[in-house]
Amino acid sequence: MSDPPSNAPRGEGCLTVIPTYNEAENLPSLLTGIHGVTPGMHVLVVDDNSPDGTGTLAESLADADGRIFVHRRPRKLGLGTAYVAGFRWALEHDYRAVIQMDADFSHDPRYLPDLIGGLDEADLVIGSRYVHGISVVNWSLWRLALSLGGNAYARWLTGIPLRDLTAGFKAFRRGLLERIPLRRIVSDGYAFQIEMNFWSHRLGARFREVPIIFADRRVGISKMNKGIVIEALATPWRLWTAWLVHGGRKIR
Repeated sequence: MSDPPSNAPRGEGCLTVIPTYNEAENLPSLLTGIHGVTPGMHVLVVDDNSPDGTGTLAESLADADGRIFVHRRPRKLGLGTAYVAGFRWALEHDYRAVIQMDADFSHDPRYLPDLIGGLDEADLVIGSRYVHGISVVNWSLWRLALSLGGNAYARWLTGIPLRDLTAGFKAFRRGLLERIPLRRIVSDGYAFQIEMNFWSHRLGARFREVPIIFADRRVGISKMNKGIVIEALATPWRLWTAWLVHGGRKIR
């Protein structure tokens, strides 16, 4: 991978959180890609006791590179809790910005400078598949229809002004993460993305969507299942109920 342009954000003061479960085949090349475009980026791998040894591999990579950190969990606890654990770790260690991305190369590291640069004018930057038409590769028509329909459904219910509410490639300003009630975040999968966007919107966050091309995972098995879809359908209703019961009072 070529070096980034001299004027590109280099990632200093930023942390990328990457949840992993059986991603040993992807992790080394992903980390190389991240540091190829953002040399100053720190990375936290949150591993859920992967049977394929991803956690052990991550620790060996961290031993050789001071920009890499590892948080190992005792069992598979889910994507949402992995990100929340990573966000809490980032806040405890005083990072100014936090990026979340998948480990399977569906989120291309080459877009990291765009996400970081977008934080100059926004509190939350979304790597969007739908801001300029449809930018996905190697998806079935069924999965594309599910994603587009799910986004339209969530947007209608929540009023969040985003084209891609379920995107998982995102950059947060520290100030926004400090205000989001992370203890209230209980979702996984697509619903986790909706939930984080919902609280960000309710807090008055400035959003920005930057276009990416989203390609299906290179190797390994997709974590998509029926439970994730059902949770995504139910979550907007749950969020609105919680907000109404809360009465719009100060979020804690």
